[in-house]
Amino acid sequence: MTATLDPISLLLVYSAIIVYVAAFVSYVADLASQTTKPTRHLVTVGGPPDGRQVGESRTETAERPSRASRIGYALTALAGVLHLAAVVIRGIAAARVPWANMFEFSITGTALIIAVFLLVSRRTRIVVLGPVVVGLVVLLLGVATVAFYVPVIPLPPALQSAWLVIHVLVALLATSFFGIAAVLSVTQLVKARHEKRNAATGRPARLLDAIPGTEQLDRLAYRLTIIGFALWTFTLMAGAIWAGRAWGRYWGWDVKEVWTFVIWVIYAAYIHAKATRGWHGNRAAWLSVVGFAAVLFNFGVVNVFFTGLHSYSGL
Repeated sequence: MTATLDPISLLLVYSAIIVYVAAFVSYVADLASQTTKPTRHLVTVGGPPDGRQVGESRTETAERPSRASRIGYALTALAGVLHLAAVVIRGIAAARVPWANMFEFSITGTALIIAVFLLVSRRTRIVVLGPVVVGLVVLLLGVATVAFYVPVIPLPPALQSAWLVIHVLVALLATSFFGIAAVLSVTQLVKARHEKRNAATGRPARLLDAIPGTEQLDRLAYRLTIIGFALWTFTLMAGAIWAGRAWGRYWGWDVKEVWTFVIWVIYAAYIHAKATRGWHGNRAAWLSVVGFAAVLFNFGVVNVFFTGLHSYSGL
């Protein structure tokens, strides 16, 4: 069974990558088309004669997504189905949940990123989100298939627990929300920088006008981070409980435990700064980016290059 299903799973991953690339091209075409679309300023009664509110530049793009955007979304959904099938078949081949090594972490985590992206895209249209997220997923899947792939192997004794299902899945889901929030924060930083430059030079920036305002990006990133932080808090607590049952202690300053806590502290500081200190704009966005950089370091460096009780990369 394993010998038959594992190659099928890998083939589905390759198929998903191909369809994701097609979706990426469609999203880039949509992004490029925004540079030729005129923007309409919202008129506010009693406001300045150019239709802008005091201290705010508001633009409105067409509510209906472009054809290229709709094609990109449909292709992303199709690739997501192939991607999910690859994850499920890998799990069937292994007769366990498919997130016990770096390759499986990668394909499952990126599938969850796509799921969160599709959900967010149904509620709000941010033209840069599609090409950035889909491009990132293509890159991560490519690295996973080239550098992280391992055949199906049995679980180590410490992982033979129901906590594997709960702890790792919730951690991957939290990472998905953090990832989308980080993309929004980077977009916010870029838009804020160009708005400042364009205000000084008077140069038009139609592509940037197609992106929601920095305040909207900031709010959406904050909401996604709140969800991710709640999930990461559960991850930290569940990991401690699992460690107590597996190794007889709840905390041992293992490098993976330390970095999980560091990530929690960074995002706790982000939420605290926004909720009680009134942080917004670039300062909050940079903290969000730093938080996700710590997540990537935890996943891509700690898992691969550090040894400890959590060394389950399979490499």
